Amino acid sequence: MQLKNRLKELRARDGLNQTDLAKLAGVSRQTVSLLERDEYTPSVVIALKISQIFNETVESVFRLEEDE
Repeated sequence: MQLKNRLKELRARDGLNQTDLAKLAGVSRQTVSLLERDEYTPSVVIALKISQIFNETVESVFRLEEDE
């Protein structure tokens, strides 16, 4: 299973760039980039912070998908 996310879509919706989101979430821009490319699994704390920034549930931002 892989963890997928809607970060890029949500950033675009809210007019944020990666640096903006990183500052709000208390992580580096590189971490945001890795998250968007599904190359990094966030901690529960980071997932909660990001979900709150977008006023979304964790489940609506991050989801598990079956491997192809």
